[in-house]
Amino acid sequence: MSAQRGLPAGVPGLTDARALAHRAVPAGVQVVAVRIDARDPISEAGVRMQLRPRAEIRLAGPGEPAAVAVAVADAVDDECTRWLRGVHRTHNLPVVLVTGQVDGRALSMLVEAGVRGVLRRDEATADRLVAAVHAAAAGHGDLPPELLRQLLDHLAGLNRQVLGPHGYSFSGLTERERTVLQLLADGLSTREVALKLCYSERTIKTVIQDLTMRLQLRNRTQAVAYALRQGWI
Repeated sequence: MSAQRGLPAGVPGLTDARALAHRAVPAGVQVVAVRIDARDPISEAGVRMQLRPRAEIRLAGPGEPAAVAVAVADAVDDECTRWLRGVHRTHNLPVVLVTGQVDGRALSMLVEAGVRGVLRRDEATADRLVAAVHAAAAGHGDLPPELLRQLLDHLAGLNRQVLGPHGYSFSGLTERERTVLQLLADGLSTREVALKLCYSERTIKTVIQDLTMRLQLRNRTQAVAYALRQGWI
């Protein structure tokens, strides 16, 4: 029997070798650096225990750069939302939230606080955590289907009850601004847009000027290009 095979499990040489073999990163797999923030040390230790063996994850130490923050909280309330906003702003990282309870109506506040993924505690397996972290690092979201549906219902109600009556939409454009941009994108001149919409040419120029100033753009050509890139028209 070789000396290595005869080593007991607690010998550092064998433990380190096994750890290195387990941490070997398969070709083509991206390693994401993660920092963990929790409202209690036991929760933080549990998440660390799940992520530490994963080759796709590197746990960032104090002062080390990270790509995603994993936050752990029992429930989402106003105090938790303020804490999450602080985590996001302090580190300028997308946040994956692991929580026991979350209401779909609170998701809009969570998104504003930098949360890009939500996992319930009973669903937060190592595989799900890794998937949510990689999605957040790539700029994508990861939400349970029922929470996503509640969020969409909430946003639809907001659009219908608050924005719509005032002539706005989620793009921040009024219906008239959107129509003007669409006609400009179709190749119409300012005068032709005015004739088509039964406005004065001066009114159309004012609409364009207000829009470019609000979006900090140089001219109407840039405004049309920006609107196309954003999918507004």
